[in-house]
Amino acid sequence: MKTTIRNASALALLAAANAAIAAPDLGQATKQATNWTAITMFSVFVILTLFITKWAAKRTRSASDFYTAGGGITGFQNGLAIAGDFMSAASFLGISAAVFANGFDGLIYAIGFLVGWPVITFLMAERLRNLGRFTFADVAAYRFAQKPVRMFAASGTLVTVLFYLIAQMVGAGQLIKLLFGLDYSIAVVLVGILMMVYVLFGGMTATTWVQIIKAVMLLAGASFMAFSVLAMYNFSPEQLFAKAVEVHSKKDSIMGPGNFIKDPISGISFGMALMFGTAGLPHILMRFFTVPSAKEARKSVLWATTWIGYFYILTFIIGFGAIVLVGTNGAFKDAAGKLLGGNNMAAVHLASAVGGDVFLGFISAVAFATILAVVAGLTLSGASAVSHDIYATVIKKGQPAPGSELRVSKITTIVLGIIAVALGYVFETVNVAFMVSLAFAIAASANFPVLFMSVLWSKCTTRGATIGGFLGLITAVGLTVLSKSVWVDVFHNKTEIFPYTSPALFSMIVGFVGVWLFSVTDKSPRAAIDKAGFEAQEVRSETGIGAAAASAH
Repeated sequence: MKTTIRNASALALLAAANAAIAAPDLGQATKQATNWTAITMFSVFVILTLFITKWAAKRTRSASDFYTAGGGITGFQNGLAIAGDFMSAASFLGISAAVFANGFDGLIYAIGFLVGWPVITFLMAERLRNLGRFTFADVAAYRFAQKPVRMFAASGTLVTVLFYLIAQMVGAGQLIKLLFGLDYSIAVVLVGILMMVYVLFGGMTATTWVQIIKAVMLLAGASFMAFSVLAMYNFSPEQLFAKAVEVHSKKDSIMGPGNFIKDPISGISFGMALMFGTAGLPHILMRFFTVPSAKEARKSVLWATTWIGYFYILTFIIGFGAIVLVGTNGAFKDAAGKLLGGNNMAAVHLASAVGGDVFLGFISAVAFATILAVVAGLTLSGASAVSHDIYATVIKKGQPAPGSELRVSKITTIVLGIIAVALGYVFETVNVAFMVSLAFAIAASANFPVLFMSVLWSKCTTRGATIGGFLGLITAVGLTVLSKSVWVDVFHNKTEIFPYTSPALFSMIVGFVGVWLFSVTDKSPRAAIDKAGFEAQEVRSETGIGAAAASAH
């Protein structure tokens, strides 16, 4: 069993990457014996999704089909797909690990990820569907000069996607390396090829169904783990918590705050990145253009919030279950008494504890399925930023030749896949946790302020949105580079220049202030046009009159 458990240790990186929990560098991980159960389950998943891709390819005939599945996804389906895109195995493992180590404090991740959804529900979902067509830049640039705003939006999208892709590629590569016994370079290439197949041939339709299937598998696995734990304590959370307090080294303190984030500024900043970053992630926002109406967009958020909220409740139970079933079992610890693979492996060990090697194999396969689904969604949003925002709108001024936009999108998909594979190979030994936290910080500091202000503030102008957005983007990247995650852990300097975990509190303020300042001081003729266009935008955003219609298939 220990060998099988070690096979899954690469999942520790996934937990670190997506939940932004600091972890040591992976280094050159040694290939292990193969986990045939996990390989079998993973192979079944891949074969199933390739058949879905073949089916989706027949339905992908236009740019609308490729980017948004023709707007023909129902609210329920889209909600499940959004949940599949968002509740990755990485955050599942990361939140469980935080609860395992610190108890109640681990909820900061679950709360941070979850509370961004009401912002999307009440402020964004309906307006996004009514104003946009393919990308969030359609919404941000609705009444502005197209070139500058779309160049900013494409920059923000590509930087966010890039850091997400690196983290996912490295994590998936390490997982396959240990699970299949393949060389890391071969593992990364395999991930890249599968990702490109899903996106190139199936577009958003295939990506959506891959995400739905993965979401169902992950919810089923997490539910089994949580209910298995509760069954041992008569389905009484109180009994479970009492036992956890009894066996945990921190005793009663695990039932209150203060163990995890001791610095209030870091806590607020990190919470802001998770909360507002959610409302600015391009691959999440893109999903609201896949439904036929604003009503279905709202329904999407309702279902997504339901599944994501349920999922995070499960991870909390799983974390406490790991305290009592894994933390007290010497079979899951090394000679020094530490958890094999580190605390990020708590949920994986719990899978073994409640379901044996078969269930451990299932959880490993689900984890990899998650990476494929997330990477496909990220690649699609990056390709749409280049082909739709830059090529079709900026270069061709909104009049691309028939079929050329779709062709550019597919070429971009191949280029992004090659870049992702190359960066995954280069960053094999680097701690990539900061890359995903940077993605959330960028989304909160650049994309969200521009989206928010352009839709809800009548005096926002092209100059304000563009300069403010770029200021937020540059500040988020700059402060992250100067933080401990990069300045010390990557560049090996002795002390960090920026002392906090996340830059969002500062860079987000810079973004909002930049949008406001450069808008109110803008007296140009273009500014008058921008302000005059707000009334028409508001009517469209509230009523949906003139919004893009779904394709008939």
